[in-house]
Amino acid sequence: MNTLRQGFNYGVDLSFYIILGISIVFLVGLTTTMIYFVVKYNKKRHPKAKDVKEKASLEITWIAVPTILVLVMFYFGWAGYKPMRNVPDNAIPVKATGRMWSWSFEYDNGKTSPFLVIPVNFPVKLDLYSPDVLHSLFIPAFRIKEDVVPGVNNYMWFQSDEIGEYDILCAEYCGLQHANMLTKVKVVSMDNYKKWYNSTAAPEEGTASAGEAILTKHGCFSCHSRDGSKIVGPTLKNLWNSQQVVTTDGNKRTATVDKEYIVKSIYEPNADIPEGYQPNLMISYKGQISEKEIDEIIEYLKSLK
Repeated sequence: MNTLRQGFNYGVDLSFYIILGISIVFLVGLTTTMIYFVVKYNKKRHPKAKDVKEKASLEITWIAVPTILVLVMFYFGWAGYKPMRNVPDNAIPVKATGRMWSWSFEYDNGKTSPFLVIPVNFPVKLDLYSPDVLHSLFIPAFRIKEDVVPGVNNYMWFQSDEIGEYDILCAEYCGLQHANMLTKVKVVSMDNYKKWYNSTAAPEEGTASAGEAILTKHGCFSCHSRDGSKIVGPTLKNLWNSQQVVTTDGNKRTATVDKEYIVKSIYEPNADIPEGYQPNLMISYKGQISEKEIDEIIEYLKSLK
């Protein structure tokens, strides 16, 4: 097993087993002592209560022992945590974005993916970013978890010694679809990683597939279905050129879903609230999605009949 991977697993697992072991010892010890006292000092045997005199050695013991145990747990916890913050110089940088309610990963050549694709036996650094609320990127197989906080620069790194797929979860409650905020780490050989990384195949501009790629990149399908089902936001099926009842400045009106409506919905999502949906669930994508990309999104919406 690779030393770095082994170090992460060993450090975290060792800390867990030490804390678990201490907890079990105290659980068994205290429960046994409690039962012993209940039996020995019950009212039938001791009808009249007696004061217990002070005993310095006992007081020193119950102060010293917990202090030592806490320091032991801290030491092993710190020893397991410290390597997680020391990123190797040759680590592959990837921007990991957590948004309600999906993950996306952007590489330094501009390539984006809903999955984290990495080469085996090579360190990867994730720069963590959230445009909306607090998330937490958790990869159980690698014993790593870090908060993804809006406005805060945070990072994590890891390395896999085995080719395969591993789960990525959000470990911080972030809203209605939190439980569905799942994706994968795909660990591949270095040759396959280079082929994937250098592949330039992309949807042709001005096509429905290009618009779909943009919506996927920004996690839009986490809130907007394509099959007519209702989730957090309105479905995209048959949306284009439809009539929508919306609330604007507290007043209801009927709006046509044209380019102006789509642009406003993306840049000012709380300006027109569709009937049956809640405000303040979508952030503004102004500066993140260009008007050219909106044209491609519209081409995609036209295809969803």
